[in-house]
Amino acid sequence: MGILNITPDSFSDGGRFLDPGAALAHAAELAAAGAGMLDLGAESTRPGAAPLNPGEEWARLAPVLAHLRREHPRLPLSVDTRHAAVAARALDAGVSVLNDVTGFADPAMRDLAQTTACGLIAMRSRQVGQGFLMPPYGDGGAATADRAIGELIATRDRLQAAGIQPGRILLDPGFGFGTTFAEDLALWEALPTLPERLGWPADRICLGVSRKRFLAWRSGNPALPPLERDALTVAAHAEAASWGCRIFRTHVIG
Repeated sequence: MGILNITPDSFSDGGRFLDPGAALAHAAELAAAGAGMLDLGAESTRPGAAPLNPGEEWARLAPVLAHLRREHPRLPLSVDTRHAAVAARALDAGVSVLNDVTGFADPAMRDLAQTTACGLIAMRSRQVGQGFLMPPYGDGGAATADRAIGELIATRDRLQAAGIQPGRILLDPGFGFGTTFAEDLALWEALPTLPERLGWPADRICLGVSRKRFLAWRSGNPALPPLERDALTVAAHAEAASWGCRIFRTHVIG
């Protein structure tokens, strides 16, 4: 899944694709490189990002979605949103997957999921009000993956309790969303056991570690800038693929 950030404050590209023309050019590059789907996000969820209201979010998405449907009619599209109003309009515009970083915690998002047949990507995260809990990344010392896996199980159960068929759902462990480096490292090391612990197939787990600080910290070079983490991203994807993972949200196709 090629990531297309239509924001002025993305951690990975700093707003390079906010302009619709730049976004469309980048979408064409991702498609040509072999992306099987594009995941469009118009609200940044980087550490410290301000929440965006649904009207602003849709204003960024609408022109890019319309052009993509015309220029790449066979390329599946996902929209990364936690707002039901935006999600509903995206589905009307031809999007086939909803990607919610709050794990469909909002009943309105679950209601929408119940009344449509779209695919769902449900991520675990930790929220504070309308924002996300983002502790100092280096804090915490040693940690286990137990808390994060418990949150992922709760995300799974929330959707299944709403009557959503498992075959429609991808679960995202949510690296970096409320976790410290020690937790992320423990979660990564637990990935081979995650299907058994979740009762969930490895090929229905969606990994989003592309260009994240976790990769820089794991490499021993925490100061490595996001745009210089692509080789680490590709290596991490290969490692996870050896454990059975098949779906990756990524800035680089390789």
